[in-house]
Amino acid sequence: MKHSFRTWAVASLPLALILFIGGCASAPDGGGTAVPKYRVDGTWPKALPNNWILGQVSGIATDADDHVWMLQRPGSLTDDERGATLVPAQSKCCAPAPPVLEFDANGNLLRSWGGPGAGYDWPQNEHGIHVDAQGFVWITGNGEKDGQVLKFTRDGRFVLQIGKVGPQTGNADTTRLGQAAGVEVDGPANEVYVADGYYNKRVIVFDATTGGFKRTWGAYGKPPSDLDKPNLRRTAPPTEAQLTQFGNPVHCVRIARDGLVYVCDRLNNRIQVFHKDGRFVKEITIEPLTSGNGSVWDLVLSRDPQQRWLLLADGRNNQVLTLSRQTGEVLSTLGRPGRYAGEFHWIHDLAIDSGGNLYFGEVDTGKRAQKFVPLP
Repeated sequence: MKHSFRTWAVASLPLALILFIGGCASAPDGGGTAVPKYRVDGTWPKALPNNWILGQVSGIATDADDHVWMLQRPGSLTDDERGATLVPAQSKCCAPAPPVLEFDANGNLLRSWGGPGAGYDWPQNEHGIHVDAQGFVWITGNGEKDGQVLKFTRDGRFVLQIGKVGPQTGNADTTRLGQAAGVEVDGPANEVYVADGYYNKRVIVFDATTGGFKRTWGAYGKPPSDLDKPNLRRTAPPTEAQLTQFGNPVHCVRIARDGLVYVCDRLNNRIQVFHKDGRFVKEITIEPLTSGNGSVWDLVLSRDPQQRWLLLADGRNNQVLTLSRQTGEVLSTLGRPGRYAGEFHWIHDLAIDSGGNLYFGEVDTGKRAQKFVPLP
Protein backbone atom coordinates (compact mmCIF):
# COMPACT_ATOMS: atom_id res chain seq x y z
CA MET A 1 0.00 0.00 0.00
CA LYS A 2 1.52 3.30 -1.06
CA HIS A 3 2.24 6.32 1.06
CA SER A 4 -0.19 8.29 -1.12
CA PHE A 5 -3.15 6.77 0.73
CA ARG A 6 -2.37 9.10 3.61
CA THR A 7 -4.70 12.07 3.49
CA TRP A 8 -3.89 14.90 5.90
CA ALA A 9 -0.76 15.98 7.71
CA VAL A 10 -0.33 18.43 10.53
CA ALA A 11 2.70 19.82 8.77
CA SER A 12 0.50 21.03 5.92
CA LEU A 13 -1.96 22.99 8.09
CA PRO A 14 -2.29 26.49 6.61
CA LEU A 15 -1.20 29.21 8.98
CA ALA A 16 -4.32 31.18 8.13
CA LEU A 17 -6.37 28.58 9.96
CA ILE A 18 -4.55 29.10 13.24
CA LEU A 19 -5.90 31.62 15.73
CA PHE A 20 -4.48 31.70 19.23
CA ILE A 21 -7.07 32.22 21.95
CA GLY A 22 -6.10 31.68 25.59
CA GLY A 23 -3.15 29.49 24.65
CA CYS A 24 -5.24 27.29 22.35
CA ALA A 25 -5.20 27.45 18.57
CA SER A 26 -8.71 27.26 17.16
CA ALA A 27 -10.60 27.65 13.91
CA PRO A 28 -14.07 27.10 12.50
CA ASP A 29 -14.74 23.52 11.44
CA GLY A 30 -16.04 24.56 8.04
CA GLY A 31 -19.67 24.02 9.02
CA GLY A 32 -20.23 27.31 10.81
CA THR A 33 -19.78 25.88 14.31
CA ALA A 34 -16.84 26.87 16.50
CA VAL A 35 -14.43 24.13 17.45
CA PRO A 36 -14.48 23.57 21.24
CA LYS A 37 -11.81 25.21 23.39
CA TYR A 38 -10.84 24.12 26.90
CA ARG A 39 -9.38 25.25 30.20
CA VAL A 40 -7.68 23.03 32.73
CA ASP A 41 -9.47 22.28 36.03
CA GLY A 42 -6.60 22.24 38.51
CA THR A 43 -8.88 21.06 41.34
CA TRP A 44 -9.54 17.64 39.75
CA PRO A 45 -9.22 15.01 41.11
CA LYS A 46 -9.48 15.49 44.86
CA ALA A 47 -6.70 14.23 47.12
CA LEU A 48 -6.68 10.46 47.57
CA PRO A 49 -7.36 8.90 50.99
CA ASN A 50 -5.22 6.42 52.93
CA ASN A 51 -1.92 8.11 52.14
CA TRP A 52 -2.28 6.83 48.54
CA ILE A 53 -0.37 8.13 45.55
CA LEU A 54 -0.80 7.55 41.82
CA GLY A 55 1.74 5.84 39.62
CA GLN A 56 1.62 6.04 35.84
CA VAL A 57 -2.00 6.57 34.72
CA SER A 58 -2.02 4.19 31.78
CA GLY A 59 -5.78 4.08 31.20
CA ILE A 60 -8.72 6.43 31.68
CA ALA A 61 -12.40 6.01 30.72
CA THR A 62 -15.86 7.40 31.42
CA ASP A 63 -19.10 5.48 31.99
CA ALA A 64 -22.80 6.15 31.41
CA ASP A 65 -23.01 8.08 34.70
CA ASP A 66 -20.11 10.35 33.71
CA HIS A 67 -17.93 8.72 36.35
CA VAL A 68 -14.24 8.63 35.50
CA TRP A 69 -12.27 5.39 35.78
CA MET A 70 -8.49 5.30 36.05
CA LEU A 71 -6.15 2.37 35.61
CA GLN A 72 -2.83 3.17 37.21
CA ARG A 73 0.43 1.28 37.73
CA PRO A 74 1.35 0.81 41.41
CA GLY A 75 4.58 -0.89 40.34
CA SER A 76 5.79 2.25 38.57
CA LEU A 77 6.36 4.13 41.84
CA THR A 78 9.92 4.78 42.96
CA ASP A 79 11.13 4.02 46.49
CA ASP A 80 10.97 7.67 47.48
CA GLU A 81 7.35 7.88 46.25
CA ARG A 82 6.26 4.83 48.28
CA GLY A 83 8.57 5.47 51.20
CA ALA A 84 5.89 4.86 53.84
CA THR A 85 5.56 1.22 52.71
CA LEU A 86 9.26 0.33 52.91
CA VAL A 87 10.56 -1.75 55.81
CA PRO A 88 11.54 0.17 57.79
CA ALA A 89 9.50 3.16 56.56
CA GLN A 90 11.64 5.93 55.11
CA SER A 91 9.07 8.72 55.06
CA LYS A 92 5.53 9.64 56.09
CA CYS A 93 4.26 9.33 52.52
CA CYS A 94 3.15 7.45 50.51
CA ALA A 95 1.48 4.13 49.65
CA PRO A 96 0.46 2.90 46.17
CA ALA A 97 -3.21 3.39 45.32
CA PRO A 98 -5.09 0.33 44.03
CA PRO A 99 -4.87 -0.14 40.25
CA VAL A 100 -8.55 0.70 39.49
CA LEU A 101 -10.06 3.95 40.78
CA GLU A 102 -13.55 5.33 40.12
CA PHE A 103 -14.22 9.07 40.55
CA ASP A 104 -17.30 11.24 40.16
CA ALA A 105 -17.21 14.28 37.89
CA ASN A 106 -16.09 16.47 40.81
CA GLY A 107 -13.06 14.29 41.46
CA ASN A 108 -14.28 12.47 44.57
CA LEU A 109 -13.07 8.88 44.85
CA LEU A 110 -16.04 6.49 44.84
CA ARG A 111 -14.40 3.06 44.88
CA SER A 112 -11.13 1.27 44.22
CA TRP A 113 -10.00 -2.29 43.59
CA GLY A 114 -7.76 -4.44 41.43
CA GLY A 115 -4.69 -6.63 41.49
CA PRO A 116 -4.12 -10.40 41.48
CA GLY A 117 -7.02 -12.63 42.46
CA ALA A 118 -8.56 -16.07 42.07
CA GLY A 119 -9.58 -17.27 38.60
CA TYR A 120 -7.78 -14.68 36.45
CA ASP A 121 -4.33 -13.38 35.55
CA TRP A 122 -3.86 -9.76 36.55
CA PRO A 123 -1.59 -7.96 34.04
CA GLN A 124 2.12 -7.73 34.71
CA ASN A 125 1.86 -4.14 33.51
CA GLU A 126 -1.53 -2.40 33.51
CA HIS A 127 -2.40 -0.63 30.27
CA GLY A 128 -5.98 0.08 29.07
CA ILE A 129 -9.43 0.41 30.64
CA HIS A 130 -12.92 0.66 29.15
CA VAL A 131 -16.38 0.68 30.77
CA ASP A 132 -19.08 -0.64 28.46
CA ALA A 133 -22.75 0.39 28.27
CA GLN A 134 -23.73 -2.38 30.72
CA GLY A 135 -21.21 -1.16 33.29
CA PHE A 136 -18.64 -3.92 32.85
CA VAL A 137 -15.01 -2.87 33.25
CA TRP A 138 -12.47 -4.18 30.73
CA ILE A 139 -8.72 -4.14 31.39
CA THR A 140 -5.67 -4.90 29.24
CA GLY A 141 -1.98 -5.32 30.02
CA ASN A 142 1.25 -4.96 28.07
CA GLY A 143 3.69 -6.78 30.32
CA GLU A 144 6.27 -9.12 28.83
CA LYS A 145 4.00 -12.19 29.12
CA ASP A 146 0.60 -10.47 29.04
CA GLY A 147 -1.75 -12.00 26.48
CA GLN A 148 -5.14 -11.46 28.11
CA VAL A 149 -8.02 -9.02 28.43
CA LEU A 150 -10.12 -9.09 31.62
CA LYS A 151 -13.77 -8.27 32.28
CA PHE A 152 -15.06 -7.28 35.75
CA THR A 153 -18.21 -5.87 37.29
CA ARG A 154 -17.90 -2.27 38.41
CA ASP A 155 -17.27 -3.42 42.01
CA GLY A 156 -14.38 -5.63 40.89
CA ARG A 157 -15.94 -9.09 40.65
CA PHE A 158 -14.25 -11.16 37.96
CA VAL A 159 -16.44 -12.11 34.96
CA LEU A 160 -14.32 -13.22 31.98
CA GLN A 161 -10.75 -13.64 30.79
CA ILE A 162 -9.96 -13.75 27.07
CA GLY A 163 -6.49 -15.08 26.31
CA LYS A 164 -3.71 -16.14 28.66
CA VAL A 165 -0.30 -15.23 29.98
CA GLY A 166 2.92 -16.82 28.76
CA PRO A 167 5.50 -16.49 26.00
CA GLN A 168 4.32 -14.32 23.13
CA THR A 169 3.26 -16.17 19.97
CA GLY A 170 2.16 -13.99 17.05
CA ASN A 171 -0.62 -12.56 14.94
CA ALA A 172 -1.87 -15.94 13.70
CA ASP A 173 -2.75 -17.02 17.26
CA THR A 174 -6.40 -16.16 17.97
CA THR A 175 -6.43 -17.85 21.40
CA ARG A 176 -4.52 -15.04 23.07
CA LEU A 177 -3.46 -11.42 22.73
CA GLY A 178 0.04 -10.01 22.31
CA GLN A 179 0.53 -7.29 24.93
CA ALA A 180 -2.83 -5.66 24.21
CA ALA A 181 -3.26 -1.90 24.49
CA GLY A 182 -6.75 -0.42 23.89
CA VAL A 183 -10.13 -2.09 24.26
CA GLU A 184 -13.69 -1.03 23.41
CA VAL A 185 -17.06 -2.80 23.32
CA ASP A 186 -19.61 -2.50 20.52
CA GLY A 187 -22.73 -2.88 22.67
CA PRO A 188 -25.40 -3.55 20.00
CA ALA A 189 -23.22 -6.24 18.38
CA ASN A 190 -21.98 -7.58 21.74
CA GLU A 191 -18.40 -7.57 20.44
CA VAL A 192 -15.19 -6.45 22.11
CA TYR A 193 -12.50 -4.85 19.92
CA VAL A 194 -8.87 -4.97 21.07
CA ALA A 195 -5.93 -2.92 19.79
CA ASP A 196 -3.36 -5.71 19.86
CA GLY A 197 -0.83 -4.32 20.57
CA TYR A 198 2.77 -3.96 21.74
CA TYR A 199 3.80 -7.39 20.39
CA ASN A 200 1.13 -8.17 17.79
CA LYS A 201 0.12 -5.79 14.98
CA ARG A 202 -3.62 -6.18 14.60
CA VAL A 203 -7.16 -5.36 15.60
CA ILE A 204 -8.89 -8.46 16.97
CA VAL A 205 -12.59 -8.89 17.80
CA PHE A 206 -14.21 -11.34 20.25
CA ASP A 207 -17.70 -12.11 21.51
CA ALA A 208 -18.13 -9.91 24.60
CA THR A 209 -19.99 -12.61 26.56
CA THR A 210 -18.21 -15.85 25.66
CA GLY A 211 -14.83 -14.54 24.55
CA GLY A 212 -15.10 -16.48 21.29
CA PHE A 213 -12.93 -15.24 18.42
CA LYS A 214 -14.76 -13.38 15.63
CA ARG A 215 -12.25 -11.75 13.22
CA THR A 216 -8.95 -9.90 12.94
CA TRP A 217 -7.09 -7.61 10.53
CA GLY A 218 -3.94 -5.57 10.09
CA ALA A 219 -3.09 -2.31 8.34
CA TYR A 220 -5.24 -1.51 5.30
CA GLY A 221 -7.46 -4.46 6.25
CA LYS A 222 -4.81 -6.98 5.20
CA PRO A 223 -3.66 -9.98 7.28
CA PRO A 224 -1.24 -8.82 10.01
CA SER A 225 2.41 -9.75 9.60
CA ASP A 226 5.05 -11.13 12.00
CA LEU A 227 7.93 -10.27 9.67
CA ASP A 228 9.34 -7.44 11.80
CA LYS A 229 10.16 -7.73 15.46
CA PRO A 230 8.35 -5.33 17.80
CA ASN A 231 9.99 -1.91 17.66
CA LEU A 232 8.64 0.57 20.20
CA ARG A 233 10.94 3.44 19.25
CA ARG A 234 12.43 4.79 16.05
CA THR A 235 15.27 7.16 15.34
CA ALA A 236 13.65 8.44 12.13
CA PRO A 237 10.13 8.85 10.72
CA PRO A 238 8.52 5.68 9.31
CA THR A 239 9.63 4.44 5.92
CA GLU A 240 7.39 3.38 3.04
CA ALA A 241 8.09 -0.26 3.88
CA GLN A 242 7.16 0.23 7.54
CA LEU A 243 3.89 1.89 6.54
CA THR A 244 2.64 -1.24 4.77
CA GLN A 245 1.66 -2.73 8.14
CA PHE A 246 0.85 -1.48 11.62
CA GLY A 247 3.77 -0.56 13.82
CA ASN A 248 4.12 -1.51 17.46
CA PRO A 249 2.12 -0.57 19.31
CA VAL A 250 -1.36 -0.67 17.82
CA HIS A 251 -2.45 1.58 20.65
CA CYS A 252 -6.18 2.34 20.53
CA VAL A 253 -9.43 1.30 18.89
CA ARG A 254 -12.57 3.49 18.95
CA ILE A 255 -16.00 2.91 17.38
CA ALA A 256 -18.10 5.80 16.05
CA ARG A 257 -21.90 5.85 16.10
CA ASP A 258 -21.93 5.49 12.31
CA GLY A 259 -20.01 2.21 12.57
CA LEU A 260 -16.56 3.41 11.52
CA VAL A 261 -13.66 1.99 13.53
CA TYR A 262 -10.70 4.28 14.33
CA VAL A 263 -7.32 2.69 15.11
CA CYS A 264 -4.25 4.40 16.58
CA ASP A 265 -1.12 3.30 14.71
CA ARG A 266 1.18 5.07 17.14
CA LEU A 267 4.66 4.60 15.70
CA ASN A 268 3.46 5.21 12.14
CA ASN A 269 1.98 8.59 13.12
CA ARG A 270 -1.45 7.86 11.71
CA ILE A 271 -5.05 6.93 12.33
CA GLN A 272 -6.48 4.21 10.12
CA VAL A 273 -10.25 3.99 9.63
CA PHE A 274 -12.19 0.80 8.86
CA HIS A 275 -15.64 -0.66 8.59
CA LYS A 276 -16.47 -3.12 11.35
CA ASP A 277 -15.64 -6.06 9.11
CA GLY A 278 -12.09 -4.75 8.65
CA ARG A 279 -12.51 -3.12 5.24
CA PHE A 280 -10.15 -0.15 4.95
CA VAL A 281 -11.69 3.32 4.50
CA LYS A 282 -8.91 5.92 4.83
CA GLU A 283 -6.01 7.09 6.96
CA ILE A 284 -5.11 10.39 8.58
CA THR A 285 -1.47 11.29 9.14
CA ILE A 286 -0.49 13.22 12.27
CA GLU A 287 2.86 15.03 12.65
CA PRO A 288 4.52 12.78 10.05
CA LEU A 289 8.10 13.74 10.92
CA THR A 290 7.76 12.47 14.50
CA SER A 291 10.09 9.63 15.45
CA GLY A 292 10.81 8.25 18.94
CA ASN A 293 7.62 6.60 20.18
CA GLY A 294 5.24 8.21 17.69
CA SER A 295 2.44 10.77 17.67
CA VAL A 296 -0.90 8.89 17.71
CA TRP A 297 -1.40 7.56 21.26
CA ASP A 298 -5.15 7.75 21.85
CA LEU A 299 -8.27 9.43 20.53
CA VAL A 300 -11.92 9.98 21.39
CA LEU A 301 -14.88 11.15 19.34
CA SER A 302 -16.80 14.26 20.30
CA ARG A 303 -20.24 13.83 21.89
CA ASP A 304 -22.29 15.97 19.49
CA PRO A 305 -24.85 14.01 17.42
CA GLN A 306 -22.68 13.92 14.29
CA GLN A 307 -19.42 13.33 16.21
CA ARG A 308 -17.83 16.02 14.08
CA TRP A 309 -14.45 16.02 15.81
CA LEU A 310 -11.70 13.63 16.75
CA LEU A 311 -9.69 14.62 19.81
CA LEU A 312 -6.25 13.06 19.68
CA ALA A 313 -3.52 12.62 22.30
CA ASP A 314 -0.07 13.08 20.77
CA GLY A 315 2.15 11.72 23.52
CA ARG A 316 5.49 12.36 21.86
CA ASN A 317 4.80 16.03 21.15
CA ASN A 318 2.67 16.38 24.30
CA GLN A 319 -0.28 18.07 22.70
CA VAL A 320 -3.95 17.38 22.08
CA LEU A 321 -5.26 17.96 18.57
CA THR A 322 -8.85 18.54 17.48
CA LEU A 323 -9.44 17.17 13.98
CA SER A 324 -12.38 17.33 11.63
CA ARG A 325 -13.64 13.75 11.52
CA GLN A 326 -14.81 14.20 7.95
CA THR A 327 -11.63 15.63 6.44
CA GLY A 328 -8.88 14.86 8.97
CA GLU A 329 -7.90 18.53 9.04
CA VAL A 330 -6.32 19.76 12.28
CA LEU A 331 -8.47 22.56 13.68
CA SER A 332 -6.93 23.29 17.07
CA THR A 333 -4.14 22.35 19.45
CA LEU A 334 -4.10 22.20 23.23
CA GLY A 335 -1.20 21.93 25.67
CA ARG A 336 2.56 21.71 25.46
CA PRO A 337 5.33 19.75 27.19
CA GLY A 338 5.72 20.64 30.86
CA ARG A 339 4.83 19.91 34.47
CA TYR A 340 2.36 22.68 35.24
CA ALA A 341 -1.41 22.21 35.17
CA GLY A 342 -2.53 22.17 31.56
CA GLU A 343 0.83 20.93 30.30
CA PHE A 344 1.69 17.29 29.57
CA HIS A 345 4.43 14.75 29.97
CA TRP A 346 3.79 11.59 27.94
CA ILE A 347 0.05 12.06 27.59
CA HIS A 348 -0.97 8.44 27.14
CA ASP A 349 -4.75 8.18 27.19
CA LEU A 350 -7.88 10.30 27.17
CA ALA A 351 -11.61 10.09 27.79
CA ILE A 352 -14.62 12.34 27.24
CA ASP A 353 -17.91 12.59 29.16
CA SER A 354 -21.40 13.62 28.04
CA GLY A 355 -20.67 17.27 28.83
CA GLY A 356 -17.59 17.33 26.63
CA ASN A 357 -15.15 17.39 29.54
CA LEU A 358 -11.81 15.80 28.66
CA TYR A 359 -9.72 13.61 30.98
CA PHE A 360 -6.08 12.72 30.39
CA GLY A 361 -3.67 10.24 31.95
CA GLU A 362 0.13 10.61 31.87
CA VAL A 363 2.78 7.89 32.09
CA ASP A 364 6.60 7.81 32.35
CA THR A 365 7.34 10.32 35.12
CA GLY A 366 4.08 12.26 34.52
CA LYS A 367 2.08 10.01 36.88
CA ARG A 368 -1.08 12.10 37.04
CA ALA A 369 -4.52 12.69 35.56
CA GLN A 370 -5.94 16.04 34.43
CA LYS A 371 -9.38 17.36 33.54
CA PHE A 372 -10.14 20.01 30.92
CA VAL A 373 -13.49 21.80 30.82
CA PRO A 374 -15.07 23.23 27.63
CA LEU A 375 -15.18 27.01 27.44
CA PRO A 376 -18.58 28.58 26.68
